[in-house]
Amino acid sequence: YALQVIMSFLMISMVFIMAPRAAVSVRRVAEVLDTEPSITDPAKPQPLAPRGMGRVEFRDVTFAYPGADEPVLSNISFVAEPGQTTAFIGSTGSGKSTLVNLIPRFYDVSAGQILLDGVDIRHLRLTDLASQIGYVPQKGVLFRGSIASNIAYGAPEADKAAIAHAAEVAQASDFIAQLDDGMASAVAQGGSNVSGGQRQRLAIARALAAQPQVYIFDDSSSALDARTDAALRRRLTQEVAGKTVLIVGQRINTIAQADNIIVLDEGKIVGQGRHQELMKTCAVYQEIAASQLSEGELAAFERPAPLGTAAQGGAL
Repeated sequence: YALQVIMSFLMISMVFIMAPRAAVSVRRVAEVLDTEPSITDPAKPQPLAPRGMGRVEFRDVTFAYPGADEPVLSNISFVAEPGQTTAFIGSTGSGKSTLVNLIPRFYDVSAGQILLDGVDIRHLRLTDLASQIGYVPQKGVLFRGSIASNIAYGAPEADKAAIAHAAEVAQASDFIAQLDDGMASAVAQGGSNVSGGQRQRLAIARALAAQPQVYIFDDSSSALDARTDAALRRRLTQEVAGKTVLIVGQRINTIAQADNIIVLDEGKIVGQGRHQELMKTCAVYQEIAASQLSEGELAAFERPAPLGTAAQGGAL
């Protein structure tokens, strides 16, 4: 009996210790649940353009993070046309990822406009905007479930053939085939049971399965080896022909064949054009190229690309 009484007092003590901690946790959860999102649907949304092809236009866009004194991006203007690849390059902190994050409205611009097929994206329903964009971040996010369910996350109507095709284009088929359960293999929360390169390929496959009009690749092949990266770019060039493709790159060799390369420095556009043009006109681009490429590689990029590597329809 004495032992039972002692245990009862110990349990009561633990309750008194845990109760304040639990109350704090409840308040924190309540704060999250009660927070009003800053990005919302417009009061009178406009429909998507009936014959939209995914043309993206930035008109004098400036953006500063909430509470920041200085803008991250200033006076950004360009057009990304369907059937072409637009690439962004610049030093760390130049605003590349911030720029592409504005397109799916992860943040709203501080000034200026972003247009999708001539419609300001702030005038579109968030679901309509999301349906037009396939976004692949550098650190692909996976969810607990099967590989197939992760690929089909943004395209629940995709059948087995569409899922398999997306995986094949993303260069994920080989490693999936080596798993005991193939497409049914389990993925841990956050993709902790797959490598960084495998995670990126599955994220790319997910974007492909949705078949959007606009693809955004934010340095999304950084964890791939050179051979896999080259094979992926060859297949993507064929797969996304006719679509609008935007790429954030850290390496010249991943973006050199793009139809339009935009060079950012301290949040401003300091150069725009094809690789050969920028090598003659843009000092920042020249510095990046000189730091990454040997003389032989620079000379190779100066030669015309073989048929099929640069796009009629975009290069990746």
